[in-house]
Amino acid sequence: MDTIQDSHTNCAVSKTLKIVGSKWTMLLIHNIFGGKKRFGELQRALPGISPKTLSLRLRELERDGIITKKVYAEIPLHVEYSLTKKGESLRGVFHSLEEWGNKS
Repeated sequence: MDTIQDSHTNCAVSKTLKIVGSKWTMLLIHNIFGGKKRFGELQRALPGISPKTLSLRLRELERDGIITKKVYAEIPLHVEYSLTKKGESLRGVFHSLEEWGNKS
């Protein structure tokens, strides 16, 4: 992701965009609002996203405390992604975006 200029370091919008401003990130979070998702489910829900980009975005969201990754030790390997409390706190933002989009 492009870095945001240092002069905006303390700007709340800049801080938020550093976390959710990358391509696919908002749509990825939106899909996880529906409940726990597996990698394949997310890839099918986001046509056009490459597996590499999906993996990268999931790692970034996990690093930033937006999602958690739960690995089940079974064959085949089973991994689920879900929102943390911090991730769930974005629900109002998404609701506002949805309302705005419906008016446009």
